[in-house]
Amino acid sequence: MTIARPIGWRTPLLVILAGCTIALLNFGVRSGFGLFLEPISTANGWGREVFALAIAIQTVLWGLGQPFAGAFADKYGSGRVLAIGAVFYAAGVALTAYASSPLLLHVTTGMLVGIGLAGTSFTVALAAIARMVSPERRSWALGIGTAAGSLGQFLMVPLGQGFIAAYGWMMALVLLSLFALAIVPLAGVLAGKAPETGGPQQSMSEALREAGLQRSYWLLIAGFFVCGFHVSFIQTHLPAYVVDRGLDPATGAWALALVGLANVVGSYTAGVLGGTRSKKYLLSFIYGARAVVITVFVLVPMSTTSVLVFAFCMGLLWLSTVPLTSGLVAQIFGPRYMATLFGIVFFSHQVGGFLGVWLGGRLFDATGSYDVVWWISAALGVFSAIVHFPIDERPLVRNAAPSPA
Repeated sequence: MTIARPIGWRTPLLVILAGCTIALLNFGVRSGFGLFLEPISTANGWGREVFALAIAIQTVLWGLGQPFAGAFADKYGSGRVLAIGAVFYAAGVALTAYASSPLLLHVTTGMLVGIGLAGTSFTVALAAIARMVSPERRSWALGIGTAAGSLGQFLMVPLGQGFIAAYGWMMALVLLSLFALAIVPLAGVLAGKAPETGGPQQSMSEALREAGLQRSYWLLIAGFFVCGFHVSFIQTHLPAYVVDRGLDPATGAWALALVGLANVVGSYTAGVLGGTRSKKYLLSFIYGARAVVITVFVLVPMSTTSVLVFAFCMGLLWLSTVPLTSGLVAQIFGPRYMATLFGIVFFSHQVGGFLGVWLGGRLFDATGSYDVVWWISAALGVFSAIVHFPIDERPLVRNAAPSPA
């Protein structure tokens, strides 16, 4: 496997391990927020839209901040971005425990955590990982990094539920914030600016202008919107949906954990397949399969078994889109400005997440049911399966700048 030269003591293996651990902590802590929807809403006498709006704000700020975090990481290195983001992340999680009004909840759970997630996002870590491997192994490496984030969901969601059961939801949030803070010492391993590559060089503005003129880039943006809608809606509302249907709250927690465990397999497999198969067709299959899984889940009678089977199947398809989508960005445009370009694609993901999580709370409060949002989710899966077909996967060919006389 061809890898980049080590930067001092930062060997490729160390960078990959640190990046995977950051992805685990970043996504693991975030994945358990759905466990707090019901207890926080009940304790404060709020409808579910209050908490849902806070998560929606968090989601869209995470996405809005991602291109800027990626640009800063591309220019100055990932370490500073990750460390600053971790402080915001930990503060937002801890202060959520003391948010006694909707405004405070929107500031803590929404704004602080959203900014923190942008800075510690696995997209920043994945970009650092992607630069350490050869193009033919890049999809595999991105699959490893994404699988680590999924492992975080499997480990952290049951732990969060255990904290709630043992210490109450307020102390559980404080304890989880310590895991977010643990990203700070890991950030130094990913410090350092991305190396310049051979061939024609671009400025960041030139790279953005080039991407904006490519139809394939816009199709990726449209398709990843759907991924965000699915993930945020299910992650936030599935635990409450399970309780509404008369099942034990622990079932929802284990369902989210099972999503994370299955996604370790799904993400790694997608990364491996993406190295030898067409990434766009794999993405079309994943989104189409999501539409089928959601439709079956809505139509069959609710039971603990049906919830866990749904969680496992959805987990196989959960973040398997990430190594393929980010891999396409690097494959088409190269790795130099991957954090920036994928950050913009990821913003679309988070806009979809905003709509998914907010619409879930809004329509539930209005109708007492999540049924409409489930059917919207299925339809969007079909849409995303279709839009990936026309993408041109070939790397862009750039003309070298003329040599000086």
